[in-house]
Amino acid sequence: MSNLDVIEDGLGRIGTRVAPSWLSQRLKDGEHAEALRAFVAARETFIEGARIDMGRLATKLGVDRTSLFRWVGNRDALLSEVLWSLAVPTLEQAEAATRGTEGAARVAGVLTHFARDLITADYFRGFLRREPARALRLLTTKESDIQRRYVAVVEALVRQELGDQPFGGAVGARDLAYLLVRVSESFTYADLITGDVPSAERARAAFELVLRP
Repeated sequence: MSNLDVIEDGLGRIGTRVAPSWLSQRLKDGEHAEALRAFVAARETFIEGARIDMGRLATKLGVDRTSLFRWVGNRDALLSEVLWSLAVPTLEQAEAATRGTEGAARVAGVLTHFARDLITADYFRGFLRREPARALRLLTTKESDIQRRYVAVVEALVRQELGDQPFGGAVGARDLAYLLVRVSESFTYADLITGDVPSAERARAAFELVLRP
């Protein structure tokens, strides 16, 4: 992946382009208007701070549950796509906010900005409170597309700022990206994982420690 790819796509969209999901491909191809309609309605429900319920969503769309599942997959698939659609602009805001920095400082800055925005987003924290076990499963494990996409984004950022062989090849770009994502998750979802208070500043300190030459 070249630096030009990263710049043209924007960091947030790297995850969708490099690590697409079944639903993201359906939404992108323009041939599944019903899936897009269901996705938009689900996204609006989530931003309003309400639980996405497949039965209520099907009723709102005037279809049966079988049709809804055929359009968008199961609830986890739909929730994952909604969550990532909200992560994309948040990542791109983090990218814009750190322009003017470079190298390890920019990597740490982007990730810290992203963590802070997640920690302070009311609708997102509401989801974590409503469904903590599901949230952790969808956000921090291989069972969801979200972590895979986030790792793809961070890998693109690492390659852009630190090269294909960061720290002289002591660790691969992919492995470093995965480590940084796990650090990000640990401090962003600290209340669910350890009962501690989520903290972007403590995340920043950890990022800077990992990225120290």
